[in-house]
Amino acid sequence: MRRLGTILAAASLLVVAACGSSASDDEGAGPWTYKDDLGHAISLDHAPKRLIVQSSMAAALTDLGLGDEIVGTFGPLKNADGQPDSQVAGLDIGKAEDVTGGGEYGSIDLEKAASLKPDLIVTSAYLTSDLWYVNDATAKKLKELAPILVVSFDGKTLPQMLDSTERAATALGADVDSDTVRKAHADFTKAADRVEQAGKALGSKKILVGSPAKDVFYVSNPEVSPDLKYWRDQLKLPLVVPTKPDEGGYFQTLSWEKADLYPADVFLYDDRVGKAGLAILDDQPVFDTLRAAKDNAYIPWTSVAPPSYRAYADIMNRLATELEKYAS
Repeated sequence: MRRLGTILAAASLLVVAACGSSASDDEGAGPWTYKDDLGHAISLDHAPKRLIVQSSMAAALTDLGLGDEIVGTFGPLKNADGQPDSQVAGLDIGKAEDVTGGGEYGSIDLEKAASLKPDLIVTSAYLTSDLWYVNDATAKKLKELAPILVVSFDGKTLPQMLDSTERAATALGADVDSDTVRKAHADFTKAADRVEQAGKALGSKKILVGSPAKDVFYVSNPEVSPDLKYWRDQLKLPLVVPTKPDEGGYFQTLSWEKADLYPADVFLYDDRVGKAGLAILDDQPVFDTLRAAKDNAYIPWTSVAPPSYRAYADIMNRLATELEKYAS
């Protein structure tokens, strides 16, 4: 009877191994399955070890210990000033092959991608129907190379977004219980406390978030951006919410003649615009009437960042340090 029990237990373990979604089973031997945030069931003969990953997601997976598995990246690596982009903070941008295409947004050099022999493509989605830096035509061709795993940020709070990334990373073999990851979680909590205290110290001051462009001014909507919503709802930052956001909900587009529509004692600007984008503000007389402009109270906002606790701990510590300068 004892021997029968042992046999049954062993058989049970084999079934679990065959159906599991972790890359840690027997060093990747045997089949691997995973259901991503869009409900797509992915099945491979073995745990994926060669990944092509969207650049900010690649930085997050590197934070979680999966840097060696990333053989290629796509999406921005440098900002408008030619420096490593904030959305890939912590990523060695020269380590993996850049397979970003030279055509329209979301295109990928498929020949170069194929040469890397990927097991899996990994990206994210801010809107469920739109893969980040992969257009529809490219996605169809990419799927012929390898399945696409999507981490969705749509409708999620910042912690939920970061947890979704860790769920995918765990399936890919990351140890999210490591001391490094635990420290990142602790650092995130401490940084969040700093931001909350800095927000209280602002008193009645208001924070406007947006992005300058040559012909228009974009006012970001905290209701749909996971980081801004978390800062506003959970950390009580006094962020201005636009009353008439555009389709998609991420921002409201204003002419520069209406740049004073909302109050702004502090202006968080999308750091993707670079120095040239920020310089646009110097020639906007209506914007110059805002208190933020008069005080030069401009703080960079990393609107697209690696979705990891480490990255956002760094972002919030920098944000708190800047906000503390404008305490009432």
